[in-house]
Amino acid sequence: MNISKERITDLIEVGMVVAIVLLVIVIYVPVAIWEEERSFRMESRFRMGNLYDLEVFYEQLTGSYNPNFLEAMNVVNAVRDSVVADSLYIGEQNLTLFGKNYNVDVAESFEFEYDTTFGFKLYRRDTILDTTLKIVMYSNELSRNDTSFTQKKYLDDYISDPNFISIINKEPIERVELVEYYKTFIPDSNTNFCPLTGNNYALTWDNEKKGLRVDSPIATIYEEPRYFLFSFKTNSHGFINDGNRSWD
Repeated sequence: MNISKERITDLIEVGMVVAIVLLVIVIYVPVAIWEEERSFRMESRFRMGNLYDLEVFYEQLTGSYNPNFLEAMNVVNAVRDSVVADSLYIGEQNLTLFGKNYNVDVAESFEFEYDTTFGFKLYRRDTILDTTLKIVMYSNELSRNDTSFTQKKYLDDYISDPNFISIINKEPIERVELVEYYKTFIPDSNTNFCPLTGNNYALTWDNEKKGLRVDSPIATIYEEPRYFLFSFKTNSHGFINDGNRSWD
């Protein structure tokens, strides 16, 4: 009789352990799958945005969209490289790439627009060494000399003023400045492929009306099994139509 009670106790303990394990699986596995779905969705929309922007840049350079994404991407990236190498590479230019000639019209702001479009906005704190000046200016309003403070980099503006009299003090200072900058990346061939399905994004355009649309290749629902009991499931990642994103 004692043996039977011990077995029952052991079975109860085993059952409790199994129940706890199942509870943990039921709670955490779906969360992991949801995070995976979110990650693929964000990456896919990121690529769709880059694909759309590359085609827009190509249209600005050549006057029309290009159904061959790789060709459009190579032209846009090559123009960016040329602008970086030569600041005078603006206006109408002839670009030769892989044995083919392209007539492109490069705007003065092309490099800036490229770097801010294909770049992540970041911030850094820079320590700036500067000099504060105490200067004397004649004030017409007060009809007498007046003192004020300015940074050394603005001194030339004050010296050119006929009311400037003199500098009476210089004081070096150190300050921390928050600087905004972009960490630029170069779009590659992966931009044209959905990270989940590996299929090309659907691209439709109208060169006459300057219309452009990018669609996710997932038409309805995409589903994959996960851990026998669960499934990875996602709807279409959306579309971009003439700059308007379906997920905004």
